Amino acid sequence: MFIQTESTPNPAVLKFLPGRELMASGTREFHDAAEAEASPLAESLFDLGGVKRVFFGQEFLTVTKAEDRDWAHLKAPILAAIMDHFTDGRPLLRDQDALADDEDIYEGDAAQIVVEIKELLDSRIRPAVAQDGGDILFAKFEPDTGVVWLHMRGACAGCPSSAATLKAGVENMLRHYVPEVTRVEQAL
Repeated sequence: MFIQTESTPNPAVLKFLPGRELMASGTREFHDAAEAEASPLAESLFDLGGVKRVFFGQEFLTVTKAEDRDWAHLKAPILAAIMDHFTDGRPLLRDQDALADDEDIYEGDAAQIVVEIKELLDSRIRPAVAQDGGDILFAKFEPDTGVVWLHMRGACAGCPSSAATLKAGVENMLRHYVPEVTRVEQAL
C-alpha cells in the first residue's frame, strides 16, 4: 500500500491519500480523543499524541497537528497508523449509522433557496475545497437577512486563508447565483 501526502494551505494540516475510498458519501471530523472513539483509525491517530484534529473525506484524510509538534516527527507514525489500519481490514467507523445529520426544516421560498445553496456547495465549492483537504458544510440560512452560515472543516478549519476563501470565493459565487444571499459567515 502506498499512501501519498500533500501539504495544504494550512501549515498545521497534512493531507493523506491512501489510494482508496474512505467514505462512500459525506465527511466526518473528530476534534478530540473522545469523539475519535467512533473510529478505530481516528482513535489510533489521536493515540500517537500531538494530533489535534482528524478529518475524513471521501478519498483522503487530513490530520491537524498540535502547535508544539513538528511534521518531521509526526508524519511517519501517522503513515504507519494509516497503513496498519487498512492492512488489518478494520472498519473506518464503528457505527455506520452515525453519519446522519440533523437538518433544519425550511418552508416556501426559503426551502428552494436552501436547495440552490446546497447544490452550489456540492457541485462547485466542495470539490474545490476538497483539493486542499477541507470541506464546507451548510449550517443554516436566515431568510430575513439573506445570511448563509457555513461550517469550515478539515484543513479549512483554522486555516489562515479560510476567511478569504469564504468571503472572496464562496460568498461571491453564492451571491452571483442566488440573489437572495447577501452575506456568508462562518458557523462555529
